[in-house]
Amino acid sequence: MTQYWLMKTEPSTFSIDDLKKLKKTQWEGVRNYQARNFMRDSMKIGDTVFIYHSNAKEIGIFGLAEICSDAYPDHFALNPESQYFDPKSSPENPIWFMRDVAFIKKFKHCLTLQQMKEQPALNGLMVIKTGTRLSIQPVHDTHAKLLLNLLNG
Repeated sequence: MTQYWLMKTEPSTFSIDDLKKLKKTQWEGVRNYQARNFMRDSMKIGDTVFIYHSNAKEIGIFGLAEICSDAYPDHFALNPESQYFDPKSSPENPIWFMRDVAFIKKFKHCLTLQQMKEQPALNGLMVIKTGTRLSIQPVHDTHAKLLLNLLNG
């Protein structure tokens, strides 16, 4: 059974257009334990991902991707020259993980955070809750279907 996720990215670092060009990439740099646990323990190959641009001129969902690998250690955590380096992580005891994601679709229009907040049926969606800053969030099936209707409509 397909699960749905929302993964945040800053488009100045990596955008839906970058993913479209690459077709597939590793999703590295997750440095929050709860987001890591979702990625490592809960995501499955074939799950659908809403790609959400944050810290941008227009904030919201811009496209879809698919989880296309099992979780594996984030090798950037082992590289002292990487911005994602973590001296507590080691090859024997990796702390951080990543997965590969593949591009599915870029929507014609962004579904903005404000538009999501205006939909009473989306109450409970993590991204619209004040103070929820996780870069990876589960999306309930009911919310996912409504989001897809709004994005494809």
